[in-house]
Amino acid sequence: MTLTVRELDSQQRPVPDGHVQFADVGEYTFETGGYLPSVTLAFETWGTLNQDASNAVLLLHALTGDTHVAKGESNEPGWWDQLVGPGGIVDTNKYFVVAPNMIGSCYGSTGPASIAPDGRPWGSRFPFTTIRDSVNLELRLADDLGIKKFHAVVGGSMGGARALEWAVTAPERVAHCVVVAACAQSSAEQIAFAQAQTAAIRLDPNYRSGDYYDAASSPAAGLGIARRIAHVTYRSEPELETRFSRANQGEENPFGGASISHQRGRYAVESYLDHQADKLVDRFDANSYVVLTEALMSHDVGRSRGGVDAALASAADVKFLVAAVNSDRLYWPAQSEEIVKRVDQGDGVYTIDSPIGHDGFLTDIHQLGPVLNEHVFTARGDQERS
Repeated sequence: MTLTVRELDSQQRPVPDGHVQFADVGEYTFETGGYLPSVTLAFETWGTLNQDASNAVLLLHALTGDTHVAKGESNEPGWWDQLVGPGGIVDTNKYFVVAPNMIGSCYGSTGPASIAPDGRPWGSRFPFTTIRDSVNLELRLADDLGIKKFHAVVGGSMGGARALEWAVTAPERVAHCVVVAACAQSSAEQIAFAQAQTAAIRLDPNYRSGDYYDAASSPAAGLGIARRIAHVTYRSEPELETRFSRANQGEENPFGGASISHQRGRYAVESYLDHQADKLVDRFDANSYVVLTEALMSHDVGRSRGGVDAALASAADVKFLVAAVNSDRLYWPAQSEEIVKRVDQGDGVYTIDSPIGHDGFLTDIHQLGPVLNEHVFTARGDQERS
């Protein structure tokens, strides 16, 4: 297997911080038997890898996230700017940060929209993908970058599931594992919410079983409905009530006309969900949404390992830091407690105090700054790396 990384730009300069790079990580047979003859992973980096490659930090994105964790040379905002940057909690003057795009996504890594050897998009032929597949491929990327062990692997939501899977799949390559707003195995309720989303996409007539790339229209309606369902789970009931209550959207009249055939106006909360749906449809691929959602449905670190207890016991040498959002109704804080109960090196669940719900892992991640500085990104950690 030949691995190549674009380490220099077209003018032979080092790739700047926050610039998308691509690694060819070879052919791959998926956990459930699917096969791709070639896989590309997109990723971004910040900072400089030290001589013994001991200052590397892996950051893993959520469901519809991408590689752009933090500002780089372009100064374009990232999704965890509160966490990463020069002088930040994850100080890129000290640490080398790597953020890969998950296999199956649509932000540079090989996914359903990628072109197969026959010249057509993979579409419906794209293999069923698991969180474990993601980790197996990211291990190849780490090898290519010369990283034998990460000082920390950090993720929130689906990224938290990936971080936990990293700690169990390759505990010898993870010193610290930071799991935020995630769980050890997807619950029945989480699978139920996810199934409603994938059904909305598959039942859109424009989905065409996943082979819609050469058609005049895409399954935008189904993807929009999926996003509406998801976004309700990402926010808390009190936050929605406080922001919108039963208010009308502007001058619109939600009571409509004399029959259901009359197009009624919207409540303000409906307008909000419409806006969130439109934003996602403009930037994300429906097939990728299905692939990643079903990967998260399959998440179970105990699968084929004797159960969750045995799986987490195998990561005895990994230091865990687990955090939950206190208003999260998608990944309940109790699920974070279950992780901590089962690991050897965990100090309880740290709480992100946010009224908005699950999305607090993005908006309020700065609250973890003190504990991350104390337990993960410390002067002691610098000494450990020397």
